[in-house]
Amino acid sequence: MSTAQDTYPVEIAGIKRDLRLFEVKPGLRIAVLNILGDIELVEAAGKALAERLSTLTYDLLVTAEAKSIPLAHSVGVHAAKRYIVLRKAYKPYMGRTIEAETLSITTGKPQTLYLDEQDIARVRGRRVVLVDDVISTGSTLQGMRLVLAKAGAEVVAEAAIFTEGERSQWENIVSLGHLPLFTD
Repeated sequence: MSTAQDTYPVEIAGIKRDLRLFEVKPGLRIAVLNILGDIELVEAAGKALAERLSTLTYDLLVTAEAKSIPLAHSVGVHAAKRYIVLRKAYKPYMGRTIEAETLSITTGKPQTLYLDEQDIARVRGRRVVLVDDVISTGSTLQGMRLVLAKAGAEVVAEAAIFTEGERSQWENIVSLGHLPLFTD
């Protein structure tokens, strides 16, 4: 696929989309998957990921705010599993939180992930699956892992619609596809 294109075509669980290419730094573009509001794609991806996770024994799904929330919801519906959202902004009603810092490729800035005080008890001693829309650098996953380790949860799998970048570093991720990086 030529890197000069404005979009990159993908198929996700039978649903076709053209992903816009976005420059994250000079000479490097990524195909942007924005699932917010795309009910057809989210439902197809959620069902497909739930099926791929069906052989695992786990208690909960955990995702980071915000784009992957509908995906976690859909996987949860199809797998009959509850999901928990790690927030990116602290709110006083969250009480005493557990937190970890992460750096997202799409924002380029450090972000903090917060586990609500009520959710700490829900994850402690539980087997969890981490859910994200796209795993690119692994920074968000690392932040989620740190929060959950502090909370006493066991991460048994990590799942995403797509992995991105060097394919070999994501061999253990349950995913529906892989996106290349586009360099000039």
